[in-house]
Amino acid sequence: MPEPANSYAKMPSQRKAFYDRLLLERLLPNLVFLKFGEKDKRSIPKREGATINLRRFNSLPIPTDSLVEGITPAGRNLSVSTVVATVKQEGDFVLLTDWLDMVGIDPVITETVELISEQAAETLETRVRDIVFEGTNCYYVGGGVMRNQVTAADTFTGTEVRRIRQIMARNNVKPVPGLGAYLGWIHPDGAYDLKGHAEWREPNVYADPKNIINGEIGKLYGIRWVETTMCPIYPGEGADGIDVYGALVVGKGAYGTVDIAGSAKPEVIIKQKGSAGSADPLDQRSTVGWKAAMTAVRLNELCMLRVEHASSL
Repeated sequence: MPEPANSYAKMPSQRKAFYDRLLLERLLPNLVFLKFGEKDKRSIPKREGATINLRRFNSLPIPTDSLVEGITPAGRNLSVSTVVATVKQEGDFVLLTDWLDMVGIDPVITETVELISEQAAETLETRVRDIVFEGTNCYYVGGGVMRNQVTAADTFTGTEVRRIRQIMARNNVKPVPGLGAYLGWIHPDGAYDLKGHAEWREPNVYADPKNIINGEIGKLYGIRWVETTMCPIYPGEGADGIDVYGALVVGKGAYGTVDIAGSAKPEVIIKQKGSAGSADPLDQRSTVGWKAAMTAVRLNELCMLRVEHASSL
């Protein structure tokens, strides 16, 4: 039977798409690396440059021989290790028009401010992540010495966690202050394999369940594990072209963040239409942006251990 002439199907001018004004939630990663960077005494004052020089006196070696009566030993020379970090400025912006604000069906400026804030947080998190994952102390699951030697069978297991803890303890690395344990970050695909271990402990069965970290999934062999998709994946870089995953375990004094007079906190900047003067003669443009200045610095390579592994998924 043909459609009537005045039916909804025959009159496209009467059609309208309904827009739900409650916008969908964005899927955002768990941001953790920026939060745990040590900040104490690592802020450069204004007008003092952008580079900080961090120093550490190295431990003195144990004398091999006991003192001989009446003979003065040669003595020791002090030595200092130096770590240098340079703060960089980060930022971005979105240009909006007055016409979009007038006729658009969504609260564009409000949503843009939220988007800009999310972008700022993820940008700074990524900068910190990239620096700490470039550390020179690395453990390859399966016993290899290079990323391209990680095979599909080299998944993250409880045995590997026990080995990682032994490496950290052997290097005299102290637990993260306030946690009473080392802290590990792992991708969800790696956590899938790790959580199958018989001695895995969920956060709700901790003896002291206080101060559970956002995203914390459990504890195993003295390492508290936090799940985040910010942990890197190295596509096709393993043996036979498999994807290799990166995890990170840190202790006290592993890495820090540096800014200039508190500039690590992103500043959201809104320029209203007309604020540009003759550069915007018809009051047509506004902008929403952000900027911050900071960097991360690895303080002690032995206090962090990158773990590269495969996933069974």
